[in-house]
Amino acid sequence: MRTTRREAFHLALGAAGTLGVAAPAAAAGRAGDRPGWRTGIEGQRLADLGDGRYRNPVLAGDRPDPNVLKDGDDYFATFSSFEYYPGVPIWHSRDLVHWTPLTTALRKHIGSVWALDIAKHEGRYYIYIPALDTNDPARPLKTWVIHADDMRGPWSDPVDMRIDNYIDPGHAVGEDGKRYLFFNGGHRVRISDDGLSAVGKIEHVYGGWPIPDDWIIEGFALEGPKLLRKDGWFYMFSGQGGTAGPPTSHMVVVARSRSIHGPWENCPHNPIVRTAHRDEPWWSRGHATPVQGPAGDWWLIYHGYENGLRTLGRQMLLEPMAWSADGWPRATGGDLSRPLAKPRPASTGPHGVALSGFTDNCFDTKLAFHGSRRDYARRAKLQDGVLHLEGQGSGPADASPLLFVAGDRSYEVSVELEIDDAAQGGLLLFYNDKLFCGLGLSEGKLHAYRIGQEERWPPGGPATTRRLHLRAVNDENVVTFFHSLDGKSWTKERSFEVAGYNHNVADGFLSLRPGIYASGKGSVTFRNLTYRALPAQQ
Repeated sequence: MRTTRREAFHLALGAAGTLGVAAPAAAAGRAGDRPGWRTGIEGQRLADLGDGRYRNPVLAGDRPDPNVLKDGDDYFATFSSFEYYPGVPIWHSRDLVHWTPLTTALRKHIGSVWALDIAKHEGRYYIYIPALDTNDPARPLKTWVIHADDMRGPWSDPVDMRIDNYIDPGHAVGEDGKRYLFFNGGHRVRISDDGLSAVGKIEHVYGGWPIPDDWIIEGFALEGPKLLRKDGWFYMFSGQGGTAGPPTSHMVVVARSRSIHGPWENCPHNPIVRTAHRDEPWWSRGHATPVQGPAGDWWLIYHGYENGLRTLGRQMLLEPMAWSADGWPRATGGDLSRPLAKPRPASTGPHGVALSGFTDNCFDTKLAFHGSRRDYARRAKLQDGVLHLEGQGSGPADASPLLFVAGDRSYEVSVELEIDDAAQGGLLLFYNDKLFCGLGLSEGKLHAYRIGQEERWPPGGPATTRRLHLRAVNDENVVTFFHSLDGKSWTKERSFEVAGYNHNVADGFLSLRPGIYASGKGSVTFRNLTYRALPAQQ
């Protein structure tokens, strides 16, 4: 009799609520229940199949609005960071398939960071950042810029460009050598030669591609313009249809012009990328950057939701692109359900980041606070792999939890904590301050949270310890929480279904992230943070 994947998974949990050992990764060599991924650090899934091919995503987990800069032999990618701080993560690659984190470029809180753009001009790097700050009613949506002489930093403090109420900047240099930023809705403004301020007024220069009336989309939503100059043409790659909503919403459209000033002509076979049916493996594909591969061929990098797993956020996808004889681009990867040939020349290298442990560089490479307006260095102290976190707020909702991106369909995460004074600390799966679940410990009490509220039926119950091990096992959106006094014998506390913890339910464009929190008066000491992707059970 064949054991199903879910039955085998729960057999691995063991009897009487004690967590057992799952089947070794070597038995399957894959993460998730769709065949084809290899595994890397901590069992995390890899795009590189080891045979000259890759399978999407090339960068798993929440990597929304990816923007990629080719700089010689190097590629740099960054993403919308919204309310996660430190913000603006930068990743590096040499082949578009293997990616490693480099740094986080934004340390000063300027609001919720939306889709941005990386540019290099006359030897200096720039990142153009739209940010929504609801605490500034006079100017809630501003465009900022940071700059550096090296992508590793140090990056400047953000500079207010005095451009308001637009998102999704895209940098371009015209045939006259002048610099411009394009924005959502087909708008554009000229910027100063130093790239730090606007020159002149916002202009409307492009109306988008007319979407058929019978297409099921979230909205028109012309956004994310990325400009490319090639063979005497300026090409504008834009997103339309809405970045979430129905699976068939998002798409990539292209227009071109002989001049940066237009007029812009739409591609005759728009959209060049779109999810056509809900049965496809990737939903809401869009917001693309065209980039030239190491061998001079062309690729599209964009985001999409994994079918049935919106909780993971919008993941980074890579699709080959070809140019037709009449100078229009065509995406050639289909629905991305099959492995594709890697960019040439085929290469290997490190990929991803270890999520376990509190390392000295963890705030540069993996950990970020949600919604924190305080200097994280004042709250968080790292010493010899131990994190001391000062309490904030009255519970997880206003504690600015410390979170990381998980890109696997199933995984487990555990941590040891010790509370001090009147503090409360715990382990969460956190979407936003109204939608999270997890376990927490305070003096004399174990707390259980679901749908952003403390459980009353049944409550968490009493606790006689200030030191506790917590574990969460997320099996494709069914998460089970455990606690233990010694980290060896585990007691199952309760389970939740979390598929609805996503943008279509809660808004905000975020993802469901594992993490820890400290609230109340006092501090919480965290040790032995451990992450492990769970292999497929065939």
